[in-house]
Amino acid sequence: PLISIIVPTYETDGKFLRQLLDSVLCQTYGNLELCLADGSSTDRVEAVVREYKDPRILYRRLEKNGGISENTNCGFAMAHGEYLALLDHDDLLTPNALYEMIKALNEAAPRPDVLYSDEDKLVGDSEYYCDPNFKPDYNEELLRRNNYICHFLLFSKKILEKAGGLDPAYDGAQDHEFVLRCRAKGAKFHHIPKILYHWRV
Repeated sequence: PLISIIVPTYETDGKFLRQLLDSVLCQTYGNLELCLADGSSTDRVEAVVREYKDPRILYRRLEKNGGISENTNCGFAMAHGEYLALLDHDDLLTPNALYEMIKALNEAAPRPDVLYSDEDKLVGDSEYYCDPNFKPDYNEELLRRNNYICHFLLFSKKILEKAGGLDPAYDGAQDHEFVLRCRAKGAKFHHIPKILYHWRV
């Protein structure tokens, strides 16, 4: 399937943005598109994106910065993929992130609607990785108390249409509320016990 990676950007540091773009474009699974919904008031992000000639990059300059949820919803509207993934504008994927997701989609039965992986943290502009988060398989009691799923999150367009997009009333916890809403709509979850995401701190 085509995977649409949704990234809401806002005045993103150029070096961090290039690292993000490179981490997406070098995926070993290449059937992807990168949807950048840019709420910046300057040309900072657009100037970096123009350096890249890859047709898999879709860029849209938003008329205004609507916040994390609204900007992400604009990214959803750009997506053509059967599955979508969320990525923060200064974080990184491991090169095998999408491959592992697609492998799980093809092997898991029944086919999951939402997939998530383990993650760790990347300190600033360094190569220091720390604080790995080795997550449990789906645990509803834990999820109701704590957004342990977080990154890397991939979900079907069908479950997005059932659950609806992100709710701006929950900005700051929008991904947690979205995952709970997906579950309420019957989503089947699958955990990949590998670190596929580096969260920059």
